[in-house]
Amino acid sequence: MSAPAVVIAAPASGSGKTTLATGLIGALRRAGHQVAPFKVGPDYIDPGYHGLAAGRPGRNLDPVLVGEQRVVPLYRHGAQGCDIAVVEGVMGLFDGRIDEHRTEAVAEGSTAQVASLLGAPVVLVVDARGHSQSLAALLHGFATFDSSVRLGGVILNRVGSERHEQVLRAACDRVGIPVLGALPRMTELEVPSRHLGLIPAVEHGTAATVAVDAMTELVAAHVDLRAIVALAGESVHGPAWDPATELAATGQVSDQQLTRTPADGRDEEVADEPRTGRRMPLGMSGAADVSDGRSSSGSAPLIAMAGGPAFTFGYAEHRELLVAAGAQVAVFDPLYDELPSGTTGLVLPGGFPEEHAGQLSANERLRTAVAEGAAHGLPIHAECAGLLYLTRSLDGHPMAGVIDADAEFGPRLTLGYRDAVALHDSALWRAGARVRGHEFHRTRLIRTGRETAAWGWRATGSVAEGAVVRQVHASYLHTHPAGNPDAIARFVAAAERFGQ
Repeated sequence: MSAPAVVIAAPASGSGKTTLATGLIGALRRAGHQVAPFKVGPDYIDPGYHGLAAGRPGRNLDPVLVGEQRVVPLYRHGAQGCDIAVVEGVMGLFDGRIDEHRTEAVAEGSTAQVASLLGAPVVLVVDARGHSQSLAALLHGFATFDSSVRLGGVILNRVGSERHEQVLRAACDRVGIPVLGALPRMTELEVPSRHLGLIPAVEHGTAATVAVDAMTELVAAHVDLRAIVALAGESVHGPAWDPATELAATGQVSDQQLTRTPADGRDEEVADEPRTGRRMPLGMSGAADVSDGRSSSGSAPLIAMAGGPAFTFGYAEHRELLVAAGAQVAVFDPLYDELPSGTTGLVLPGGFPEEHAGQLSANERLRTAVAEGAAHGLPIHAECAGLLYLTRSLDGHPMAGVIDADAEFGPRLTLGYRDAVALHDSALWRAGARVRGHEFHRTRLIRTGRETAAWGWRATGSVAEGAVVRQVHASYLHTHPAGNPDAIARFVAAAERFGQ
């Protein structure tokens, strides 16, 4: 049996999904439930708040990046040990990847697609400002648009008064949609945001915990938790995702190399980060956090993974796959730490380096170690923030200088899925490999050199992006490791060769 799920969706972005989902996770946990938190799509920020509320890592369900066949298995894997799951949607319920060639009614990557794959009911969060009796027509449309999606109830958000609530409830009754909660307008719950959305929980520190506690209190006071639990009364059926099985299927990792570990169903501890005083999930605080693959034999390659406030964009399955492939993983904070001793591979994930460029630059010992490692063939997997860290400079601050380019904060946001092709062999992909990724940044490279491009794709024209330098693969493109287990196997093998 697997934990039943409820999906939190909305008619449009900005309706209050994150507040409701985070508060619901916290309120259910406070009521004694073990809650598995999920986010639809390639969002790295909301899961941080979900994780604080749940006491365990927030995970993503993205049919575009991992394939729809992996959605249920990844859900089953992430929900192990829990009795209920809360899945926060993305954008509007039926919004997803825009593809004029797709014939299916439900957009790929949409909340509706994920809800349909899970067979889970949807709770629609409606921003009540400006709504009156016409809410009935809106709900009727969302309830009947696609028969594969079951609208189980509505939560009215930002209700203006008791009279306003009465009118809205009457509209819901008219179309037979249960009201599961009604929340008043409370602007003090707004979490500070910046150019890519909310400030990540790791960066927001203690204030993030305070905000999550306030969301929990709000939902506990104004949402019918028993009705939510009853609505999610069916289990999600199917096999659970297993990193070792995925790696074995690539044919690149032997049974002797694989490390089979159970899913992390326990509450993840939260520790005070000793240098900054920020509270962050254990595993983001320093190089002492090592997940061990084959350490008992002493031959496991050591993968250093950047974490901390500047590198917050990542997936829990990434580390699980690295460990399953036989690696040790040491998480370190590039703002303060040195490169972990014995590093044979380096992962630099996405994040907000532009917000911490001065501190990153000031850690000269790390910058020098990364540059020297790259020059000697250290395998490096760098995505977005990692790409920026490897440039010569970021907004005028010296960086590692591995990539012959400078970077700066740009005038516009670059956002969207990409169907990319690997243009050259690298530590992760063979030339010609086809990968689905996602861009999400507001920086740009300037004064670029002539390094070998990592990816090619077609947009309004042909695009060549990123760089492959020796064993370095750096790009703006975010990929999901669960959708690319072969790349993880290649990277761990490259790290093992480097260690030898």
